[in-house]
Amino acid sequence: MNALLPPELLRRLEQFQLLAARRAKSSAKGERRSKARGQSVEFADYRNYVAGDDLRYLDWNLFGRLDRLFLKLYEEERELPVRIFLDASESMTFGEPRKFDFARQVAAAIGYVALCGFDRVTIVPFPEKAADSTARGALRQVRGRKSSLTYFQNLSALTAGGTANLNEALRRGALEARQAGVAMVLSDFLDPAGYEAGLTALVGRGFQVNAVQILAPEELSPATFGDLRLIDAESGAMQEVTFGKFRLHAYQQTVQNFCQRLKEFCSSRGVNFFSVSSATSLEELLLKQLRASEVWS
Repeated sequence: MNALLPPELLRRLEQFQLLAARRAKSSAKGERRSKARGQSVEFADYRNYVAGDDLRYLDWNLFGRLDRLFLKLYEEERELPVRIFLDASESMTFGEPRKFDFARQVAAAIGYVALCGFDRVTIVPFPEKAADSTARGALRQVRGRKSSLTYFQNLSALTAGGTANLNEALRRGALEARQAGVAMVLSDFLDPAGYEAGLTALVGRGFQVNAVQILAPEELSPATFGDLRLIDAESGAMQEVTFGKFRLHAYQQTVQNFCQRLKEFCSSRGVNFFSVSSATSLEELLLKQLRASEVWS
């Protein structure tokens, strides 16, 4: 059984298809139009008849009008490569609900829509960990709706921990991809080294990039006050602070500024940006926000 997404949501997702501003260039046949000329039902263009061409595709009506032979060309259906970058660092284990659990559900939904459309799905969890290497290997190059159950099982088997390098993960993923397609980045983006170089690498490679920032409710609106000892989840660095209401206001302003800078950077690079709490309902993000932004239809 699939423990990530409820059956009712799966049924609704089956009606969607990922949208790509650029037509797919993959050589594998799927269910998406490509610039490649083939023999599908979508008419594309004409060209002059050359000896040896298949006579079934001659346009006899045009021959009757122009007394010349023309061959009808059609647009072939191609698959859309979909790469989902899943932040599996220690910071994603924070919050209630955990950010990582929410991110896996989003990855499951996006992947399911792609698999139903016979697109090719690759999950790129980062950082790399030997503990779940089998599941990670099985989540590369997944294709076809029949693979969805195994896809969900392997996604559920992933664990979070360790220190991530967001820029390096995105850069490497961009270089490893044989063809550009749709890239979904699921992360809190709380990397001290930033996110700019990684997102720029994906855009430069030709990907249509969607960035989903996932923060915990406690990160957006902390409810703890007083003298606190704070420990960085990934580096282990410790700092003692006195957290009063004035500092709470300054913290919230800092978070808002960080999210706004990320949003503006994404906008300047043509990246679709979404910022959600891990307590956000999946329906709100999947059926409303992503649909309204034409990530899928």
